[in-house]
Amino acid sequence: MHFIALSINHRTADVALREQVAFRNDALRLAHEDLFETKSILENVILSTCNRTEVYAVVDQIHTGRYYIQRFLARSFGFEVDDIKSMSEVKVGDEAVEHLLRVTSGLDSIVLGETQILGQMRDAFFLAQETNTTGTIFNHLFKQAITFAKKAHNETDIADNAVSVSYAAVELAKKVLGKLKSKHAIVIGAGEMSELSLLNLLGSGITHITVVNRTEIKAKELATKHNIEYGTLESLPNLLADADIVISSTSSPDFIITKSMIDNVLNYRKSKSLLLIDIAVPRDVEPGIDVNEDVFSYDVDDLNGLVDANLRERQMAADLIAQQIPDEIQNHNDWVNMLGVVPVIRALREKAMTIQSETMESIDRKLPNLSERERTVISKHTKSIINQMLKDPIKQAKELSNDKRSNEKLELFQNIFDIEAEDPYEDVKARKAQKEKEISVRHIFSFE
Repeated sequence: MHFIALSINHRTADVALREQVAFRNDALRLAHEDLFETKSILENVILSTCNRTEVYAVVDQIHTGRYYIQRFLARSFGFEVDDIKSMSEVKVGDEAVEHLLRVTSGLDSIVLGETQILGQMRDAFFLAQETNTTGTIFNHLFKQAITFAKKAHNETDIADNAVSVSYAAVELAKKVLGKLKSKHAIVIGAGEMSELSLLNLLGSGITHITVVNRTEIKAKELATKHNIEYGTLESLPNLLADADIVISSTSSPDFIITKSMIDNVLNYRKSKSLLLIDIAVPRDVEPGIDVNEDVFSYDVDDLNGLVDANLRERQMAADLIAQQIPDEIQNHNDWVNMLGVVPVIRALREKAMTIQSETMESIDRKLPNLSERERTVISKHTKSIINQMLKDPIKQAKELSNDKRSNEKLELFQNIFDIEAEDPYEDVKARKAQKEKEISVRHIFSFE
């Protein structure tokens, strides 16, 4: 058994290519099933997000498994196999386990430490379980990866510090104003940055939000999309009278909020704080506004400084998480190695108990007049002999789990005792072999 992770991500392919190799949600179930029916694949999980498409698989042969995964993706999206090779990276064994742990814990994300990928990985695993494409290895490994990621986020601050300007703006508002749920926020602009700010405001619990834009139709579209209010720039002075937070991000060459506008607004505002956050370049808020205990003003440079400091904090947390990964890999390997020993021990016990059972049958035939008590005593003692004889061999078999040549030595162990351990993938391999045979027969008798 071998573990392979094939990844198409922000390092290996640009966004245009990543868009072309992303599975639609309604196609993922069938994709799991199709890949599982592919030669050499024993277990598989497919992760497909806006930033990455990844295939995790347990395979019987590395080279064959890698090729069939690449061919599967090529056929799924209309590419050549060489195209998939050029836009992906492939990890095997310990490197594949490390990759899974890093991805799940957010260490491999564009935004370092983001938590969304953990939910996406969990959903991918659950879907694979539902479609019966996971087995003993992945049912254990993916639970281990998800548990590790949860623990990493709970025990470090990796996801607690804002590392985007729009998110930092909302985090800054929390620091200045405290709880935001009851506040009124104005978002000036209807572009991407404005929408990101809007989403972060909604995520903080604010429900009273007004979008303001020079083009009213764009403000209306954005407001309708998120079920909030909208207005034009002409309505801004009136809106400022009741606002607590203003986040501005337009492409205007002129100032949107001027000193005179704020001076006029302060004359009829109620006595509460006004936070102005300008994330536009060039600036939307005129410099020199009288900052006092009621008015706070920050520009994009202030936020960039905060983002840089937060990135450093996240990187420190990421380093701490990364230091724990080797131990997780070792724990996985120990479990897998022991998993290989268990069927051998089971086969040894079954053979020994079969011999004991046959011996008791022979005794019954030769000594038919034994009482039930005598038979019980003999059975108990023969089993005791077997258990004592097996004690050292079983101990030796368990110790082989950590041996670098464990597979070779376990095979010798089986030959010595003339036993054959059960292959957990025997049914899967048999079904695939039968399918290959059927395809070959159809090919032989095909006249097309």
